[in-house]
Amino acid sequence: MHVGLSVIFQNPDRARPDHEVYADDLRLARLAEPLGFDSIWSVEHHFTDYTMCPDVMQFLTYMAGCTERIQLGSMVCVLPWHDPVRVAEQVSMLDALSGGRVIFGIGRGTGRVEFDGFRVEMPEARSRFAEAAEMILTGLEQGHVEYDGDYVRQPRVDLRPAPHRTFRGRTYAAAISPESAAIMAKMGVGLLIIPQKPWKVHRQELAEYRSVYRDANGAEPPPPYCAGWTFVDESADRAEELARRYIGGYWDSVVKHYEFDRDHLSKTPGYEFHGQMYDRLTEPGGRERMTEFFLGIQVWGTPEQVYDKVVTIQDNTYCDAYMAVCSYAGMPAAEAERNLRLFAGSVMPELKQLAPAYERLGLPV
Repeated sequence: MHVGLSVIFQNPDRARPDHEVYADDLRLARLAEPLGFDSIWSVEHHFTDYTMCPDVMQFLTYMAGCTERIQLGSMVCVLPWHDPVRVAEQVSMLDALSGGRVIFGIGRGTGRVEFDGFRVEMPEARSRFAEAAEMILTGLEQGHVEYDGDYVRQPRVDLRPAPHRTFRGRTYAAAISPESAAIMAKMGVGLLIIPQKPWKVHRQELAEYRSVYRDANGAEPPPPYCAGWTFVDESADRAEELARRYIGGYWDSVVKHYEFDRDHLSKTPGYEFHGQMYDRLTEPGGRERMTEFFLGIQVWGTPEQVYDKVVTIQDNTYCDAYMAVCSYAGMPAAEAERNLRLFAGSVMPELKQLAPAYERLGLPV
């Protein structure tokens, strides 16, 4: 199994100066290669303390200069907020700077505060995403971009530096709704998954995605990449106590940033699936049940328990890559580093010995 590390630069309620949070998370990121991780990731978010990484490509460029071999992943670059020709240029340039180490993750975004900040209408997001993704992905294969769509109108221009190897097999998309997953399948794009649904639902939606992918591309889809909020401790009791504090705190930040406790998403075209969260959260006891559910599908416990939980994720998603998030929700820097080092030393070696999902689970190749 491929094992990566993701840093998210979270600073709940401005508890500390932002630059201190950056210093601490960058220190963790620079540990990824010497500790043996296969990749380093971050996510794109804007305007709030939820995740203070407004330019994931800039972060990955910094990490390219700090490292020699580790892969560099965007989780994700939100295409409706960007000029797609600039994204294509940034990705091609980062790949040239890093010697071909980019894993290109893309998404369409869900945070109203971010769409408002960029003056982009949320009902347009799915169409903007699909057009931008088609132009960028085709352009990265051809070495030039051009497009004539409803939202993206780009005359032909060359990409320089030109892409020096294909991005097929190393482009992934975060797709929460079944409709978005179908779009990705038709484009031949893999999936980035953050477990947040019952496993039965994940399996059903993945089966639909795999079927669409096979019909559209005449091949099996690549195994997904999966990320998880991770907390490991030698003491099961301490692991549970602090997982509840920090993973539970992270879930609170999700609800706050995406405004899942408000009903706007159910009324926004293209976001009806996300709007179901409002109903679950606002029913009697819903907030507590959703927190318990989120805790139940994330990765925490003793090293043995954490290993077993990652295996469970592979069993249900067929992933061959797990990206651990080890610092979040105001976790003290010393605790985050202890968490990271214990995961790297006691869990990661065993995960790397896992057979590929298609082999271990008897799936077609």
